[in-house]
Amino acid sequence: MSNSTLPILIFVVIVVLYLLNSIKILREYERAVIFRLGRALAAPKGPGIILVFRPFDQMIRISLRQEVLEVPPQDVITRDNVTIKVNAVVTLYVVNPNDAAIKVANYVYQTSQFAQTTLRSVLGEVELDELLSHRDKLNLRIQTIIDQRTEPFGVKVVSVEVKQVDLPEQMLRAMAKQAEAEREKRSKIIHAEGEYSAAQKLVDAAALMATQPMTLQLRYLQTLSDIGVEKNTTIVFPLPLEMMTLLNRAIAGIKSPPGQP
Repeated sequence: MSNSTLPILIFVVIVVLYLLNSIKILREYERAVIFRLGRALAAPKGPGIILVFRPFDQMIRISLRQEVLEVPPQDVITRDNVTIKVNAVVTLYVVNPNDAAIKVANYVYQTSQFAQTTLRSVLGEVELDELLSHRDKLNLRIQTIIDQRTEPFGVKVVSVEVKQVDLPEQMLRAMAKQAEAEREKRSKIIHAEGEYSAAQKLVDAAALMATQPMTLQLRYLQTLSDIGVEKNTTIVFPLPLEMMTLLNRAIAGIKSPPGQP
C-alpha cells in the first residue's frame, strides 16, 4: 500500500464509522425529535432506522405509550368543612412529540403538578356525600380540566380516577352511627307496615264473618281442634255461641230505658 492511498483509506474508515454511529433504531412506540443546529425539524423521525449526524444533530426520544401517573395524597377540605386525604391515578400519553419536547421541560412532572392542584380545587367545591356517591362525575370533570391544561404541550389525559379517600376517625364513627340509624328507621317502618297490613286483614276477616255467623262457629271449632292436638293438661269447656248471643241480648235489654223495645 502506497503512502498516497493511506490517507484516503483512513478517511473512508472514519466516514464509515461516523455513518455507523449515526444510525439509530427507534421502536414502534418511539419518536425522535431532531434538533439540527439548534432548530427542531418540522416532523419527528421514526419508527425504524434514522440517521442522526452528530454534533450537528441532537435527538430526544419521546414515547407514545400510555403512562400511569400516581398523584400523591392531597389534603382537601370539602365544602362542608370535612378534612380528607385523597389520591388519584392519571393516565396520559403524548400526541405531539415536538410540543412535548419543546414547550415543556418535563411533561410528566408538569402534568403531576396540574393534577395535584386540580384535585384540591375541584374536590374542595363539593360536599363529602357528593364525593363518595358521584365519583365518576368528579373524575370526568377533573380529567377535562387537566386535559385542557396539558393540550398546549402535546399531552392527552385519557382518564383520572380518584383512587382512595381517607376519612378522619371521628367522621367514620359518625357515618357508622348514621348508617345504623337509617337501618333502624327502615326496620321500624317495615315492622309498622306489617302490623298495619295484619290489622287490615283482621278487619276484613271480621267483616266477612259478620255476614255469615256460621263461619264464626266453624272457626271456634277449628280453634278447639288445634288446642286438642297438643298433649297438655288444659281442659276446655266449649260454650255454645247461641248462649253468648242470648246473653248479649239480655244485657242489651237491661241497659235500655223503660218504654223502649
